[in-house]
Amino acid sequence: MQIDGAPVGETLNKFYLSNQLKEKADGSCMIMVATDAPLDARNLERLAERALFGLARTGGIGSNGSGDYVIAFSTDKRVRVEHEKPLLTDETVVVRNDAMSPLFLAVIEATEEAIINSMFMAQTMTGKDGNKVEALPLKDVKAILKKHALIK
Repeated sequence: MQIDGAPVGETLNKFYLSNQLKEKADGSCMIMVATDAPLDARNLERLAERALFGLARTGGIGSNGSGDYVIAFSTDKRVRVEHEKPLLTDETVVVRNDAMSPLFLAVIEATEEAIINSMFMAQTMTGKDGNKVEALPLKDVKAILKKHALIK
């Protein structure tokens, strides 16, 4: 796990393939990307691919048992497909390919932030067969971020 480049997982000695984690450290992340930008299916797919970069920024590696996926959609009315229309053709307003880079950066940063926020809010949990997952030790994380001059 990394936060703004700081090696939080390594410093805590809790990272994939470390001796501190159980052998089966796989899991899946389900990411939803909603935008009000008028994007067609092709550019929504491209946007979804970039969300996985945000996951990678936090330390996600897409391990063997990982089934990470992203669903992306636009809420813009101009890209909706109406059920019944008097015309047989459609005119659609969409963002051009050469204007997509700022949206790519935004979805990467938003995904990274959402993952970190969820980890900061997580609580220790005990699940099936007594399997226990500890919450992120926030005091330790704060100290790591201070050490790397990311917070005061």
